[in-house]
Amino acid sequence: MTNELIYQEWSDTQEETTISVDTHELTVSYYDEGNTNASENPLVFLHGIPTWSYLWRGVAPAFEDDRRVIAPDFVGYGNSAMHDGFDRSIRAQEQVLDGLLAQLEVDQIDLVAHDIGGGVALRYAAHNPDAVGKLVLSNSIAYDSWPIQFIVDLGLPGTINDMSVDDVDEQLTGMFQSTLIDPDDEFVEGMVSRFRSDKGRISLSRNVIATNTSHTTEIDYEAITAETYFIWGENDEFQPIQFAERLNDDLENTAGIARLDANHWVPADRPSQYADHLSSFLD
Repeated sequence: MTNELIYQEWSDTQEETTISVDTHELTVSYYDEGNTNASENPLVFLHGIPTWSYLWRGVAPAFEDDRRVIAPDFVGYGNSAMHDGFDRSIRAQEQVLDGLLAQLEVDQIDLVAHDIGGGVALRYAAHNPDAVGKLVLSNSIAYDSWPIQFIVDLGLPGTINDMSVDDVDEQLTGMFQSTLIDPDDEFVEGMVSRFRSDKGRISLSRNVIATNTSHTTEIDYEAITAETYFIWGENDEFQPIQFAERLNDDLENTAGIARLDANHWVPADRPSQYADHLSSFLD
């Protein structure tokens, strides 16, 4: 099976809806599988930049016998809206999450998040403390830990305009290959493919420009009551494990840190170990 067919299978399972974000009606694609009759909370997976819900392909399906599993593509990413003219900041993505859960009539969740998805999760958990039972953060942004230099460089005025689709493809491919412990062509192709067009190239630029440190520095971390666990790639230069340690100290109800031999893309590098740690925490 080709790499394209593998990630296309994930796309084919996704559903679509329309979410209102700052008065813009935006298409949101999401993965929604598993046991809808489960007594446990639905398990929601959030991705970061520049990924999409396919990030969780090696982890999320392991929970579908016992849980309803939901994994949205944030707006500007994956198979969700990529046209120009709307906000893609984590503040806006929190609206996407809130709107999707409301449409799905889901009131209580357990939340698993990576990278900027972690920033969205922290905001949502602080603003909706009664809605989140358990929170898992992996190589997450927090405080003023972001944006990283690679993202800053892509967001410089004029940078994307001077880059072709092939240039963007080369930069993203090189970044993923150099920061995976075990480079995985299937994973890299699935990630890069979403931006392999002029619309994707511009969308990536808008996603980058929307990174706003104020949206994590303004969080009232003391308002987060969910039991929180950290599954962290300990070799990460993008979001060092010191930020997991800081969050572990600052949040009210934490269960410790699982330190995996991985870089930033820990759900892709160590999917089996990740699922095992997640399962142990959720049980």
